[in-house]
Amino acid sequence: MNGRTSWMAMLAAAFAVTALAAEPPKKREAYKTSTVAIGDIVPPRVVPPCKPGRCPFAGQSVTMLIVKESNEGALGELKREFEEATGAKLNLVQLSHQDLFPHFISDLTNRGGKYDAAYAGAWWLGELVTGDYIIPYDKYYNDPRFPKWRVEDILPAPRSLLSYGGKKYMVANDHDGQVMYYRRDLLADRQHQAAFRQKYGYPLDVPKTWAQFRDVAEYFNGKDLNGDTTPDHGLSMHLKVGAQGMFHFMSFSAPFVIGPDNPKMYWFDPQDMKPLIESPGHVRALSALVDLVKFGPKDMINWDLGQSWDHFLGGRAALTFTWGDLGALAQQPGSKIKGKIASAPLPGTTEYYSVAQRAWVKTAQPNIVGNTTGGSWAGVISKFSKAPEATYYLLSLMASKEKSVVYSVRGWDGIDPGRTYHFLPPDGSGQLKTYLDAGWDEVDVRDYLHAYFENFNNKLQFPYLRIPGTYSYWQALDVHLAEAVAGQLTPEVALKAAAVDFDEITIRLGRDQQRRAYRASLGF
Repeated sequence: MNGRTSWMAMLAAAFAVTALAAEPPKKREAYKTSTVAIGDIVPPRVVPPCKPGRCPFAGQSVTMLIVKESNEGALGELKREFEEATGAKLNLVQLSHQDLFPHFISDLTNRGGKYDAAYAGAWWLGELVTGDYIIPYDKYYNDPRFPKWRVEDILPAPRSLLSYGGKKYMVANDHDGQVMYYRRDLLADRQHQAAFRQKYGYPLDVPKTWAQFRDVAEYFNGKDLNGDTTPDHGLSMHLKVGAQGMFHFMSFSAPFVIGPDNPKMYWFDPQDMKPLIESPGHVRALSALVDLVKFGPKDMINWDLGQSWDHFLGGRAALTFTWGDLGALAQQPGSKIKGKIASAPLPGTTEYYSVAQRAWVKTAQPNIVGNTTGGSWAGVISKFSKAPEATYYLLSLMASKEKSVVYSVRGWDGIDPGRTYHFLPPDGSGQLKTYLDAGWDEVDVRDYLHAYFENFNNKLQFPYLRIPGTYSYWQALDVHLAEAVAGQLTPEVALKAAAVDFDEITIRLGRDQQRRAYRASLGF
């Protein structure tokens, strides 16, 4: 939700999904919908109040930067529990996503210690760890003084984002990734199946490749998909500059570049930090993405994420691909697609360009690449915190199983699933009743959870960029992607321009430093 932290707020109004336009990476800052009101599904208490005179952190205070949302979100819910269990006071400072990182990094670089913690996007770790601004929590993790949670419960791909250089920094919370959503009812319709086969020469089915995704989008574009007699669209996307479109390009392009012979080289050559973003695989991916645009609304070029989601939730598109929030939003009052929305891992390709071999490599089966695209927002502890232990207590309380089970099912908090107990058997140990009690359609939730289970367990994973300057690189990419989508530049020229910008950012930050950080972030 860029997503996935994932942050959503509730508004008691008619169903509508909106989002801030120019937010930094991650899914959303404030999705507003008329679902369940905050507090309708409440996580259980995990820790008892401390006895007078025996409170472990009496007199201390923890100040944490969080994104602005109604009632201080999930952290606001456990404020009283934390304070009664520890004797410490919790102060939550709410800012927009745009302001969150600048405020935190300013306090860190000035050694102010004003903030003990912040919700961080996974891409922040490049700056935070390289600058020695945050502390690892390894020494607290198994300490019985703190609420217990198990890092082993997190599926492999999102688990990898919690550590950097072999040390644990992010305390688990949200688990972001992108999957494909499609209208189950449309693909199962016999008339559509017959017409599709006649036009394309193969059966209408869940797309396994982006080429098949294109055909399905083309076929349904212009048809009435929600019964209101108005022509609808093959897909819904958001393409506005500053609205996180570059995240979707990352997920989309991954199987054009990443493959068994090239599992990690997507962003830079780890030997010299030469940008790889202009490779033939990237260019083909962007060309395919530009081609898809004509099967969505013309206004899509100016849409932010909320507008794209709203279009799909209104039953006006057959396909989309995005974060886990959409699956939860589809279950809420006002959605036109509850009981009709299916999920699957993102499609792949039948060949990919191996930048290591400088050649296209064909695959016997679709080349599917998993992803942890988004922020996977989680707490980090400032090196200058005056109460690091109390801060870890807070974060570990929120990471506990009892809390996380509730967060993953209810939707409004935007905390997406990624732990074994979030998933249903045989994939995990979760309970179907938990989701049904939260209002989910049984078929929808089974599809949704299995898609994320497969995505996060895929051996091939899109390499997440976590080095200093990550957001600068992503901003440059975002601008040039928009130029290609708008037809101002060809995909090849747009990505060459992005590569030039990438190199300038690397030079400014120091090529040797960036190289070391990049190699460390990939585990080289």
